Amino acid sequence: MAAAKQMLTPLAMAILELLHEKPMHPYEMTQVMRHRRVDYRVKLRPGSLYHTVERLEAQGFIEVVDTQRHGRRPERTVYAMTGKGRDTFANQTRDMIATPAQEYPQYPVALSAASELDKDDAVDQLKMRVTALKARIASDEVIISQVLERDLPRMWWIDYAFIHDQRKSELAWTEQLVADLESGRLPWPGNAAKPDHLTHLSIVEEVENDQTA
Repeated sequence: MAAAKQMLTPLAMAILELLHEKPMHPYEMTQVMRHRRVDYRVKLRPGSLYHTVERLEAQGFIEVVDTQRHGRRPERTVYAMTGKGRDTFANQTRDMIATPAQEYPQYPVALSAASELDKDDAVDQLKMRVTALKARIASDEVIISQVLERDLPRMWWIDYAFIHDQRKSELAWTEQLVADLESGRLPWPGNAAKPDHLTHLSIVEEVENDQTA
């Protein structure tokens, strides 16, 4: 039986991406990630980063190449990527680019649950989301304008650009949803009973089954 493919977590991918540049110790990794706003796309905590580094070493994806001590600071272990780590990183990058993944963001979960709220309450919460998205988009645009002034290759910050465009799309979609609910174009179900043969989460499944029948 073939061995199961070792999947790298998003944080592990971020660590190996950094180690393409040069060997680093975990504290430096954390500082560079925060400076580059990697925490916009990867959940970054010092404890989890150290744990991930240890796991990558145990799996043979990175190795210790040096130890450093400066003054009274604790000794720091410097890691570099191995050939196995480089190959695994490249293969997973190809897979992640080519194959859409089934991801589980919170917003669709909340939208599914929204009909259980009072309509006015749900609309108020959607408007709060619109305000928050506008603030984040404005912040993004300040950062992007500064990046553009430095004439940096777009591929160096393409992840940030993608997240920014996602936010703009989400904002437009949510604003339209609010407008449709307030105008009545999208009726609020309230306490309307669903047909017996349809449960709350099987409506789309019912349509899919009809299409494949």
